[in-house]
Amino acid sequence: MFLASLCVVAQEPKQEPRRYTAAEAKEHVGETAIVCGKVVDARFAENIRGTPTFLNFEKPHPNQIFTVVIWVRFRDKFDKPEVKYKDKEICVKGKIEEHRGTPQIEARDPTQIEEVKR
Repeated sequence: MFLASLCVVAQEPKQEPRRYTAAEAKEHVGETAIVCGKVVDARFAENIRGTPTFLNFEKPHPNQIFTVVIWVRFRDKFDKPEVKYKDKEICVKGKIEEHRGTPQIEARDPTQIEEVKR
């Protein structure tokens, strides 16, 4: 007689990335995380290579604490992000990288950004 055994592997629930403030992000370069802060400066840089949109947190460029970068090839998904997110509290999920000493996350999809409702 053949008995089939059933092996059930318990999967741990997928853990949400850690959440940091814009100021804390610089200590977590290389991590996938959620970074939250206020977008005080936002611009579509049409004359820069790659045509990025920058969402700068807490202080305006060139003194920003953290930046969300949206490259032109993904921009259409975001519906004018420099207008939509300006002066708003948002959280962005992704890998924290560093560019010229400033931590940043590249956003490729609007699901990475969530507006903080207060």
